[in-house]
Amino acid sequence: MMRLLIAEDDALLGAGLRAALGKWGFGVTWVRYGRAALDMLCAEDFLALVLDIGLPDISGMEVLRQVRAAGNKMPILILTASDSAQDKARFLASGADDYLVKTTDMEELVARLQALIRRSGSGSGLLSVGDLTLNIDSRVLTLHGTPVNVSKREFDVMRVLMEGAGRVLTRTQLEQSLYGSNRSVDSNAVEVHIHNLRQKIGATTLRTVRGVGYTLARPEP
Repeated sequence: MMRLLIAEDDALLGAGLRAALGKWGFGVTWVRYGRAALDMLCAEDFLALVLDIGLPDISGMEVLRQVRAAGNKMPILILTASDSAQDKARFLASGADDYLVKTTDMEELVARLQALIRRSGSGSGLLSVGDLTLNIDSRVLTLHGTPVNVSKREFDVMRVLMEGAGRVLTRTQLEQSLYGSNRSVDSNAVEVHIHNLRQKIGATTLRTVRGVGYTLARPEP
């Protein structure tokens, strides 16, 4: 399970984030104070930190400064009410990996977090869904124990799909997870990768939900 720490003082938003991210398969610890976040980071390991800037005791910027000063390189995503370019530049210059204006769009938040964790090289070394196994360290995909020849991008698409197995992922979610939010992507790049993967693992396993996106089917219990 991908363990996250959320530092957010707003009770309604914090509870909503914990519940929503939990449904996406994250193990979430939620704290409402900056010092509590620092204490948790000293006591436990997390794959990423979702950090509010306006915490009531010490600011999110101070939490960010202390985390980076301690040499902790974990991915940190800033949640902010500000969308000014100056603030965004300040967050990134201070050591944040990404930022998101406070939103109820959980799909975008999940895509951003998965991309940050993936790029950091953290997370479980193996993913298994049915007869498919993905070895993240060796970058090998197997079906029924037999290696499947996939390109780098096809492997990355499979990782996102397997992390979200059983859920429908939109093309936008896949693009953001693979390329980030600020990179131009060919309009049919994801569709090409999906088409190629279907030929290799089977169309019944990797399905298109018309007008919505794609899903990797979980086997029936």
